[in-house]
Amino acid sequence: MNPNAKIYIAGHRGMVGAAIVRALTHAGFENLVTRSSSELDLRNQAAVADFFQTEKPEYVFLAAAKVGGIHANNTYRAEFIHDNLAIELNIIHQAYLNKVKKLLFLGSSCIYPKFAPQPMKEEHLLTGILEPTNEPYAIAKIAGIKMCEAYRDQYGANFISAMPTNLYGPNDNYNLNNSHVLPALIRKFHEAKTEGREAVEIWGDGSPMREFLHVDDLAAACLFLMENYDEKQFINVGTGEDVTIRELAETIKNVVGFEGELRFDPTKPNGTPRKLMDVSRLHQSGFKHTYTLEQGIRHVYSDFLQNYAKYIGGERVV
Repeated sequence: MNPNAKIYIAGHRGMVGAAIVRALTHAGFENLVTRSSSELDLRNQAAVADFFQTEKPEYVFLAAAKVGGIHANNTYRAEFIHDNLAIELNIIHQAYLNKVKKLLFLGSSCIYPKFAPQPMKEEHLLTGILEPTNEPYAIAKIAGIKMCEAYRDQYGANFISAMPTNLYGPNDNYNLNNSHVLPALIRKFHEAKTEGREAVEIWGDGSPMREFLHVDDLAAACLFLMENYDEKQFINVGTGEDVTIRELAETIKNVVGFEGELRFDPTKPNGTPRKLMDVSRLHQSGFKHTYTLEQGIRHVYSDFLQNYAKYIGGERVV
């Protein structure tokens, strides 16, 4: 990308979009285009069409999505499939109509079958049933991948897709009703420590295994892929390393300094037993993450403490 290229970051206020803005700014890109959800409703076809016709971005990072954890995915099933399909449909189609040079679509590791072989390779997509609790969201993300492939096949559009693993970092969602496991545990342990509680309750039995990637590592990967990757095949973005939820909880407990006990609730859903990315394709392309899990958690806990009042809020659409 030329340093003066006009770049649109959809979802710039969310955790991923904000990290991409930081990465682009640090790399010297200054002609960045952003719109908040109040300024541009990405679910509105006419509004998105007007935006693209007016702004004519050369590159697009599609990081906008309606996101949440197990509870949110399972509760707001219609919203998760409707809103995410609408966002993808509108942006990808307008990127084609307005001759965007390249678009990067960001999906999620939940696109893979519930019992996919581990680690999950890109070719495992659509080889089995999905995890029921987040099926609507996963189907929407699979549709985004297939749209990028179809527009490449029919129109020659240079639209690529990247599938990040579980993410965490600055500007995460800490609402206990709809956040992901890592930020939820940071908040739980912090508040248990400050309130002098004896224990922290954790959903499930602690056995599921998860992979976690710091969002700044994802942003660096997105910039790398936008400049170096032009393949039809979507690409996994992760660390290639995972831990159990119990091990994650122990690490966060130590970082926060909580001295009580862990209480797992096996009556609550575990979700997918294991979700580990095969990132050999990414590594072979020349990119590798920098944060270890403990380094990343220490970084994000420091950010959480500095922005506690800002983060303790309600559900967000980014």
